[in-house]
Amino acid sequence: MKAGKRIGILTSGGDCAGLNAVIRAVVHRATGYGWQVLGIKEGTQGLLQRPVQYQTLDLGSVDGHMMRQGGTILGTTNRGDPFAYPMPDGTLKDRSDEIIGGYRELGLDALIGIGGDGSFAILHKLAQKGGFPMVGVPKTIDNDLGKTEVSVGYDTAVAVAVEALDRLQPTAASHHRVMVLEVMGRDAGHIALAAGIAGGADVILIPEIPYSIESIATKIKDVRDSGRNFALVVVSEAVKTLEGTGVKKILQGGEKRYGGIGDYIGEKIADATGAETRVTVLGHVQRGSMPSPRDRLIASAFGVHAVDLIAEGKFNRMVAWSNRSVIDVPITEAIEHYSCVELDGALVKTARGLNISFGD
Repeated sequence: MKAGKRIGILTSGGDCAGLNAVIRAVVHRATGYGWQVLGIKEGTQGLLQRPVQYQTLDLGSVDGHMMRQGGTILGTTNRGDPFAYPMPDGTLKDRSDEIIGGYRELGLDALIGIGGDGSFAILHKLAQKGGFPMVGVPKTIDNDLGKTEVSVGYDTAVAVAVEALDRLQPTAASHHRVMVLEVMGRDAGHIALAAGIAGGADVILIPEIPYSIESIATKIKDVRDSGRNFALVVVSEAVKTLEGTGVKKILQGGEKRYGGIGDYIGEKIADATGAETRVTVLGHVQRGSMPSPRDRLIASAFGVHAVDLIAEGKFNRMVAWSNRSVIDVPITEAIEHYSCVELDGALVKTARGLNISFGD
């Protein structure tokens, strides 16, 4: 791609730490090619608006302070599928042509989308229909995107969860309590597993491994018998009840999201052990933190490589991390291969080697 070209960048789906570091890296690398970068506001929503909502990004707007900020300076959205967009009268409308029209109105030569599997499925479909070049940068605190060992936002989310365990431990010891920490993880237990190991948990519950209250109670009894007066339990929000149902809360507008399994597990533990039990739900605290050094590094490497792909004319690909290197893979493969916790993987083996119970 020659000098003087114009590329767009947007953030889509749930926010997380490290998004601004990606944007900063893209602007720096694109400037080196002599390109202009337009930041599209509120994800694909910005392309739906007329006039299109965007801002020109240059080196003066992406300083080092921005890289340290959580969230995204462009705004994002995790609702409103443009191929079945909810209208005020309750109907669904295909508004994909409007988004493609917004892309063309900006005179873009390529688009960089920062998102997860859901966002990539939509952006890839838009790119195919509109015939425009696209490159994806993976971000999800759940770290469940296929073909990449790590996604932007995951490391910070784990760090926040570990800090919570570090703070819960002394109060648990002071009051002889079992502390239950519910962490995010829509479909996979990566955050719970990593934070549980690093935070010294006694029990880790993840959706990939079935559990029983009897097994958890046995573990807590063993902890007591060892002379310790407290226990730490980490549970992923996607863990199901004993009846096999997910625990969800109804949000404004009728949307259902995971939340509440910590209270369920806490009550079951209290009934089975007689222990005084307290529950903490981290929720969005895991998303809004200042990005960790590793997230800033990964985000920066991803942003640079995404721009280089455009320069090389390689599109419909997602940048990824593999074996301490940045690679790129077809977006279709990334969204087809879901990455759950491997039951024979290194972290599960580590947890079992540390005598951490999975409740199985």
